[in-house]
Amino acid sequence: MRAYTFFPGCCCDEGSGVASGISARAVAGPLEIELRELADWSCCGSAPMWALDSLEGPCASLRNLALAEPSGLDLVTQCSSCYLTLKRGHDLFLVDAAQGARLGRALRAAGLEYRGRVRVRHLAEVLLDDVGGEAISRRLQKKLSGLRVACYYGCQTVRPQGIDHPEFPVRLEALVSTLGAEAVDFPYKTRCCGASLMFSEQDLALSLVRKILESATERGAQCLVTVCPFCQINLDAFQRQINSRFGTRFQVPVFFLTQLIGLALGLEPRALALEKNVVSPVPLLSAHVA
Repeated sequence: MRAYTFFPGCCCDEGSGVASGISARAVAGPLEIELRELADWSCCGSAPMWALDSLEGPCASLRNLALAEPSGLDLVTQCSSCYLTLKRGHDLFLVDAAQGARLGRALRAAGLEYRGRVRVRHLAEVLLDDVGGEAISRRLQKKLSGLRVACYYGCQTVRPQGIDHPEFPVRLEALVSTLGAEAVDFPYKTRCCGASLMFSEQDLALSLVRKILESATERGAQCLVTVCPFCQINLDAFQRQINSRFGTRFQVPVFFLTQLIGLALGLEPRALALEKNVVSPVPLLSAHVA
């Protein structure tokens, strides 16, 4: 059993990506990984806070890193935004001496200290590198036979550096294939879905999501899978609006990777919070989960 400090993040703990957090915890046991939730964690700081204040944003990231450091374990999150923000805070602390000193003083005022020793990782990275497709395939109970899945990476897990090549990632496809599904390659798998624009620039964001759905379905995909809670809700929840605006007929289920893995491990749909997906995957799964 491998142990990790687990950072759920606001979105995956109680927000729109709650199915991500539920399914991550559900598959952890069968895959023999222990996710020890970070005590007293708080918001990672996220991009908007960094943009508004050069001290408060990084301090929010560093606070969580300081809390995690004494365990000596890798800090794992399933949120792509948290992943990028926490890594950014860690790198800033180590690379920028002046800013690192400033952040250190701010942490000491709160009775905390960070030494720069935490390794921040995405849960997908743990599944790919530490558990591995071979170990997952040995535990399969129900193969996803014939299910055609487009793997959508989005921006933050691969840029500037992340779980795979920033422009031509292929590792999620390989993992999906081990589940018995057919991975469908499509050219928009690393294009931005416009998640942060959905309310301020909705026309633009809906157009971006439409292109991603169109690209995947034109290649034969029956569903999409992602590791990002913001991408998932953006691709899943706005299909009705896209259909209304563009005259399309999308009804494409969008899974979290941990939901697909959990189904193949034989876990019940409710344990994976599938009922929280906006486009119901039940009709599709009834034909492909054997």
